[in-house]
Amino acid sequence: MRDDADTPESTTGLDPNTQRRAVRRRYARIATEESSCCASSSCGGDDDNDDLNRQLGYSAADDESVAEGANLGLGCGNPNALAALQPGETVLDLGSGAGFDCFLAAREVGETGRVVGVDMTPEMVEKARENVEKNDAHNVAFRLGEIEHLPVADGTVDVIISNCVVNLSPDKQQVFDEAHRVLRPGGRLAISDVVLTARLPSDVHADPESVASCVAGASPIADLETMLSTAGFEQITIVPREASEQFIREWDDARDVSDYVVSATIEGRKPEQNVS
Repeated sequence: MRDDADTPESTTGLDPNTQRRAVRRRYARIATEESSCCASSSCGGDDDNDDLNRQLGYSAADDESVAEGANLGLGCGNPNALAALQPGETVLDLGSGAGFDCFLAAREVGETGRVVGVDMTPEMVEKARENVEKNDAHNVAFRLGEIEHLPVADGTVDVIISNCVVNLSPDKQQVFDEAHRVLRPGGRLAISDVVLTARLPSDVHADPESVASCVAGASPIADLETMLSTAGFEQITIVPREASEQFIREWDDARDVSDYVVSATIEGRKPEQNVS
C-alpha cells in the first residue's frame, strides 16, 4: 500500500482539482440534458443507440429490463458480463451515473442481494435515485462520493464493477487502494475501462474536455497492473477489446482517438486472507 503522506499526481497534464472540476461539469451537464457522451452525428436515433449497446456488450433484454433514463450511453463495455454475479451478493459500482449497470446488477443478485452506486456528481446521484423508483429497485442505493474516498465500510462488498470511470480519476492508485479496502477477503474487481495504447498528443493530454471524455486519463496496461498489484490484488487480468475501436473512433470529431485508447476488461481478486 502507498504511504498516506505520498502526494497524488494526476496521470494527465492537468492538476487534480482542475481534472475533477472538468469531469464533474461534463457529467452534470449530461445528467441534466439527458444526452450521452457520443457527440457524433451518427448517434441520433434508436437504431444507433441499439447498435452501440450491442457493441458495448449489452443484450436487447438488458435494454428492455431497465426503465428509460438510466442508460445514458456513457460506457465502454458491460462490467456485469464479467462479474458473474450471484444471488445474495453485495455489489459496488464506481461512478454509477444514472444507474444502468446497478439496475442490471440488482437483477442478478436478487432480493437477497444489494447494489450500491457511488458517484461524485450530485446531478447524477439525483437522477439515479429517481430511477430507483422507476425500476422498482429497492435493493439499490446511490451515494454521493469520490471513488478515491469511498463512503463504504471496510470489507463489506463482494464485487466491484465500474464502466469507463477509473480513467477519469486523477489518482488511480488511490481508487484501487479503496477498492481493495471495501472488498471482503476473496472479493473481486470486474470493470470495463479504457487503456492507453500509444502516447497522446500534448494538446490532448492537457485538454480538460479530452480528460472528461474518457481519453486523456487512460493509463497503459503495465501501469494498471502495477497499481492493482500495489493495492494488494491478485489474479490480475487486463484484456483489450479490439472491437471497441468501432465505437471509440466516434468519441471525437477532430481525430480518431482509437489510435490512442482501446476498451479493456480489468479483473482482480482480493486474497482470501489479507496480509498486511
